[in-house]
Amino acid sequence: MKNYLIRNNSRNNNLDTLDDVFDNFFKPMFYEEKFNTMKTDIRENDHAYLMDIEIPGFDKKDVKLSLENGYLTVSAEKKECSDNKDNYIRRERNCSVSRSYYVGDVKEEDVKARYENGILNIEIPKEQPKAPTSHMIEIQ
Repeated sequence: MKNYLIRNNSRNNNLDTLDDVFDNFFKPMFYEEKFNTMKTDIRENDHAYLMDIEIPGFDKKDVKLSLENGYLTVSAEKKECSDNKDNYIRRERNCSVSRSYYVGDVKEEDVKARYENGILNIEIPKEQPKAPTSHMIEIQ
């Protein structure tokens, strides 16, 4: 998948083969797709895990959080990017991003999130330690 180069070449699709030859010319040296993912800092305090996720260029209404089977998924998508009216030679800004984090057995209503200045702050409460239990096992 070539997300580092968007071409609007509706006039002549036969040039696609020739365009592929020049892809590396427009591609930055040491380019890796993983650098386009959301950069995340995770820390903890006594009661919770705290995540700070960079999602620059997106409005609060563009960002969605979901929790399913122990995975917290953060996704953002700009609606105006779907109109490719401009004739881009290169586009490095993302129109949509998504990343999942395993958080374990957490109740959705316990997770708190705030989005401000391109940073999504999420607080995930730690599971309360269960009191140790002991019991005798009968040997037969």
